[in-house]
Amino acid sequence: MSPAAKLMGLLIAFVARLVTGAQGHWKGCPPQALQRIYFANHQSHLDWVLIWAALPRELRARTRPIAARDYWTRGRFRHWLTREVFNAVYVTRQRSDDQDPLEPLVAALEHGDSLVIFPEGTRGHQELPQPFKSGLYHLAERFPDVQLVPAWIDNVQRVMPKGEVVPVPVLCSVTFGAPIRLEPGEDKRAFLERAREAVIALRPRGPA
Repeated sequence: MSPAAKLMGLLIAFVARLVTGAQGHWKGCPPQALQRIYFANHQSHLDWVLIWAALPRELRARTRPIAARDYWTRGRFRHWLTREVFNAVYVTRQRSDDQDPLEPLVAALEHGDSLVIFPEGTRGHQELPQPFKSGLYHLAERFPDVQLVPAWIDNVQRVMPKGEVVPVPVLCSVTFGAPIRLEPGEDKRAFLERAREAVIALRPRGPA
């Protein structure tokens, strides 16, 4: 990482914490330098920035967010930011039949990197996550030794409401839960529902 990219990363983490608080709560596992797939609910373009900023500094260098190529490479600064500062793994949303959508993620995991993914596949606007797509299952099947850590992002949709350009200061948090794993013989549908429930279980509960 170049000095300019490193400085920009520190600045973004500082601003993210200033605007949102970017509080990280580790309830099910400690923030260790282990290879992991962090999977979370998805409601805003800021989701992966918030998770990245909530991680300890030493974990950010090897934790790569998934970014839609068509959106995050549009414009020189946006492309530089995701490529040089966040070291994002670009995925193509419009794919041909002969393309494996998981290929860039597999390459990153084989390289030893950790990932931040959103198994819903698209941003949701409901309180609870949409059903998870199959990518998480296939990655869990292919990389059984990589920890799968659920995370719940709270309040981020209020920071960047739909149609807005400037973030609104709102206290946010990321709660990291206990790692899950694909059990022997567990089918895809059961695993994906269990993974989704692991994320929902981290949602802050209001007063009774």
